[in-house]
Amino acid sequence: MKLTKLEHAALILEINGQKLFIDPGSLTTALTETTNAAAVVLTHEHPDHWTPAQLDRIRDMNPDVPIYGPQGVADAAPEHPISVVENGDTVTAGAFTLRFFGEKHAIIHESIPVIDNVGVLVNDELYYGGDSFTIPTDVQVGTLAVPAGAPWLKISEVIDYVLAVKPRRSFPTHEMGLSRFGKDLSNARIGAATEEVGGEFFALEPGDSLDI
Repeated sequence: MKLTKLEHAALILEINGQKLFIDPGSLTTALTETTNAAAVVLTHEHPDHWTPAQLDRIRDMNPDVPIYGPQGVADAAPEHPISVVENGDTVTAGAFTLRFFGEKHAIIHESIPVIDNVGVLVNDELYYGGDSFTIPTDVQVGTLAVPAGAPWLKISEVIDYVLAVKPRRSFPTHEMGLSRFGKDLSNARIGAATEEVGGEFFALEPGDSLDI
């Protein structure tokens, strides 16, 4: 399975030409190569994780592509056919088996409503929790997409998350709000935590790919 990291929180997984798109949002360059889309996963409704325009770019070339997300995404995108998924659900789309974990976005502040959020485990290999530190159960995560910077996290929480999941590989995501200095600092902490549990860290930049 080929993983390609795009800007911010967006990922593309590919198997034999089939593509799975995860969280293409407002901080991600407009998608162009969207043919052969097997599915789209939107972890939650915030615009840095999805936009109508990004979904349209996928659906224009793949009119029947299934789009999976929590109820909050379906409510925010009534013009798109969202298949609602919840914690514990498993679906198959082409070459991809998707298992969903968690229910809510991490708390930003007590004054801000907590929205729906689901993490996704792809083919029992790649786990991406969206905007949460939800840990998938009953699986050894091969590759973990680790949030590096956001209003809802502290680097100590990120380190604890990596130590708890114990992935064999990790890479940073959700980092477009960070300066170069901030990215390097987060990468160093994530890398050290990953190595502490015996894994390998990959400091992927937008456009970089990794075979997993």
